[in-house]
Amino acid sequence: MKNAIKHTKKGILMVTMFATILSFANEATLFNIKNEAKRTSLTLHNVKKGNLLSVKDTNGVILFKEYIQESGSYTKGFDLTALPNGAYIFELDKDLEINTIPFTVKSNIVLFEKENEKTIFKPLVRVNDDKLYVSKLSLNEEPLEIEIYFEGLDGYELMHSETVDSTKTIERVYRLDGLNLGSYKIVCFTEGRKFIKNI
Repeated sequence: MKNAIKHTKKGILMVTMFATILSFANEATLFNIKNEAKRTSLTLHNVKKGNLLSVKDTNGVILFKEYIQESGSYTKGFDLTALPNGAYIFELDKDLEINTIPFTVKSNIVLFEKENEKTIFKPLVRVNDDKLYVSKLSLNEEPLEIEIYFEGLDGYELMHSETVDSTKTIERVYRLDGLNLGSYKIVCFTEGRKFIKNI
């Protein structure tokens, strides 16, 4: 009887672990692409209402943008063959990350570059009392430049500037003096992007 209970517990544990592994495997697939002759179907998984999907060219010009209306999965068809020859990206802007899916168009043929997909983690900026917390996940150890401006009667004045690099987890805490006398603007630069938070 003891062995039966022991084996049952092991079985339940194995099923639980297997279910957990499968759920993580499903989360790893952020999107599916079905590329047909004239139509490309893009399906995004685990999106939230308010996420922004856009198509951009190499100069950053937005050719298409749409806010996701429902959480869950999102599917949309695109005729990408009508685009001029060149490089483009699908960009999904989420709360704390930006996912990019690059593709090229050449002679009305669309090629997706799965090996160049990228996730950019946004810096998280929050205030608790008079403390400013800045944190960011940087798996490629990309540098993060942080600039803290104080807005007083004469406009914005740079109070502090710092570049943090060579680490995967960036965590900084700053003390904000005079929060009741004006406001602060936090500007972060990383991976060719600029993020601004006003406090």
